[in-house]
Amino acid sequence: MEIPSVDRRTSARIPTADGEFSLVLYQNTNDDKDHLALVCGDVSGKDGVLVRVHSECFTGDVLGSLRCDCGEQLNTSMRKVAEEGEGIIIYLRQEGRGIGLLSKLRAYNLQDEGYDTVEANRMLGHGADERDYSIAAMILDDLDVSSVRLLTNNPAKVESLNEYGTEIAERVPLEPHVNRHNADYLRTKVNRMRHILDLGPANGQVRKNAHDSSLHSLEQRAAQHFEETGRPFVTVTYAQSLDGSIASRSGEPLPISGEEALRFTHRLRGLHDAILVGIGTVLADNPRLNVRRSSGTHPVPVVLDSSLRFPLDAYLLECEGPDPLIFTGPDANEGRREALEDRGATVVQLPCTPGGGVCLDSLLEALGERGVTSLMVEGGTEVLTNFLRHQQAQRAILTIAPMFVGGRSAVGDVLPDDATSSLGREDFPRLENVQRRWYGEDLILEGDPVWPSTEQQEEV
Repeated sequence: MEIPSVDRRTSARIPTADGEFSLVLYQNTNDDKDHLALVCGDVSGKDGVLVRVHSECFTGDVLGSLRCDCGEQLNTSMRKVAEEGEGIIIYLRQEGRGIGLLSKLRAYNLQDEGYDTVEANRMLGHGADERDYSIAAMILDDLDVSSVRLLTNNPAKVESLNEYGTEIAERVPLEPHVNRHNADYLRTKVNRMRHILDLGPANGQVRKNAHDSSLHSLEQRAAQHFEETGRPFVTVTYAQSLDGSIASRSGEPLPISGEEALRFTHRLRGLHDAILVGIGTVLADNPRLNVRRSSGTHPVPVVLDSSLRFPLDAYLLECEGPDPLIFTGPDANEGRREALEDRGATVVQLPCTPGGGVCLDSLLEALGERGVTSLMVEGGTEVLTNFLRHQQAQRAILTIAPMFVGGRSAVGDVLPDDATSSLGREDFPRLENVQRRWYGEDLILEGDPVWPSTEQQEEV
């Protein structure tokens, strides 16, 4: 077989939400297309490099179409490579499994008439899959990669790269997320194209959210953080209006999130071992803090209540889910503690800060000793502010609703007491690796909180 040669023309640094890559452009002797390699870290001469060989999909990669899993596979692969610190995404310009965008769109129309993806391609005079991976093998050779761990569900891709001389040390699966638009397409991949996919019960009848891959990454990060520190991974999350309000001016509870964003929040709850609020939220909202709008395990409710004002008729003592875990101060009323424990609550006394609040360091240590690997902090303002002010958050997820309220702010002053007044943009906490997505009319932002160093603040 004739194997094309490739010519590396140029490369450039590409910072992304997942991490920093180098984008390398290749020309070749096989076609007039520019094929690409997105490289993270130093891969030269390495064995077992994490690699995704991805074929161009304009509708999925660029438009976010839910008819296929291509865009999600690309995003997941970039994140996995970035988390590993080194790896390659090879982007081959062979749209529509090699048939081109025009034929692909015509095939979509045939699929809407009831034909599957293989039948539609053949009706247009094409094969089920016309892709070729010889250029990918040549790019890997040019990058001096000895062997790869290939991110794919397609055994034909493994076989083809092997045939062109690429050593596949391992096939790394990419978990699919089924929705009503791609279920038939994914089943056809399994039944007619040998793809190795776990589509769940009824061969793909389960409906999942296309954005859930970020939640699975959150689970993995939480487990790693707990293993390294013995403390729970903390996700700070809240919903606010455009002007930063989480409640009305009087402090009354205010429904801010739409139904789709609420379902996302409940999925997020189900991924955490525990969910924390302050006693102010319990007194004002009487929340349930369980998972009702999604499947998942109910988290353990955790309430910070330094003076033990927790009501004996609160929903948390009777709703579905684990009994609440109440952290209070060392001088809490003994009779009150016994009354709450008689209702099923567990009351834990911890040291207090000079201001009277529960010490966060002691709290996180106590939760870690109880095996809580992940903690979702939902509010209210004082609690959110304290976690951010004391730099005790590994992830922040914020829902912004398109409304103006003019009410109470979500977060107060998060800067230390000795911060100077002449601060610039770089001196405030911010999010890195930010992801943005819409749920109905609500915008959800998530990212990793980072704080300016003490040295930076002293230089101001």
